[in-house]
Amino acid sequence: MSAIYRALKRDKDTSKPQSDNRESKVRQNRQRCLLISSRGVIQRHRHFINDLQSMLPQSRKEPKLDTKKNLFELNELAELHNCNNIMYFESRKHQDLYMWLSKTPNGPSIKFHIQNLHTMEELNFTGNCLKGSRPILSFDRAFDSDIHLKILKEMFIHQFGVPPRARKSKPFIDHLMTFAILDGKIWIRNYQISEPVGAEAAEANLEEMKL
Repeated sequence: MSAIYRALKRDKDTSKPQSDNRESKVRQNRQRCLLISSRGVIQRHRHFINDLQSMLPQSRKEPKLDTKKNLFELNELAELHNCNNIMYFESRKHQDLYMWLSKTPNGPSIKFHIQNLHTMEELNFTGNCLKGSRPILSFDRAFDSDIHLKILKEMFIHQFGVPPRARKSKPFIDHLMTFAILDGKIWIRNYQISEPVGAEAAEANLEEMKL
């Protein structure tokens, strides 16, 4: 009996590293984004932040930050919410809106001035993508030309890219986000991916012809 016990124990010990290697090969994308704004944000900016939260199922929203000087507190908030990305919106004079993208705790920080802003309530488009679905990120070729643009591209991927197994995400891809550079500005647009109406009818006709 002791010999059989040793043999079985040896087999278990040899099978453990194989299972550990298989688990280590599966790489999980754990990108989480913290959405937070400063004081003085007007109603239009607040609706815009809510629209972003609905488009990013991996995001965590936090109430307004009380101070505009001690921005190092954002790292502590990100650690509390288990987030490794920060999207901080700073309002100035109740008119201008600035967006900070940061990679915590020691990553780069980039500041943008948001212009030509439109919320979902202001637009009456027919597109209606599924809430929580994952987007396809499309970038302009100019993002691969300079080093700082490559950093911007990587930051956008971490902030707007929804991981495959996010907490509130759905396993569908039905919209496209484009990032284009024109006149020294970055234009971000969201499109819904929809199949043409005649495609289903054509497939049905083909099936009838096959029968």
